Amino acid sequence: PQVLDTRDVQVFKVTVNGQDAQFAFGEKHSFKGTPLEITFPNELRRGQEAIVEISFESSPQSSALQWFTPEQTSGKKHPFLFSQCQVSSF
Repeated sequence: PQVLDTRDVQVFKVTVNGQDAQFAFGEKHSFKGTPLEITFPNELRRGQEAIVEISFESSPQSSALQWFTPEQTSGKKHPFLFSQCQVSSF
């Protein structure tokens, strides 16, 4: 599986290249958060790109996720979500 770091988010659905993918949370770590393990529905060839879409909901405790309001963005039409976390391994 592919592993992403998370902290205090609820994941509803994961798709890879438009196909549903299986996912599960690993054991929560005190400062690294909780790994989100994604099993791709199909094997990827070396060099093949994948589009991974994650439907999730954050919470006030999701310290690594921050939002710009629409007024804070260049287009002033949509909010913008960004992450302050760095890659870490479990």
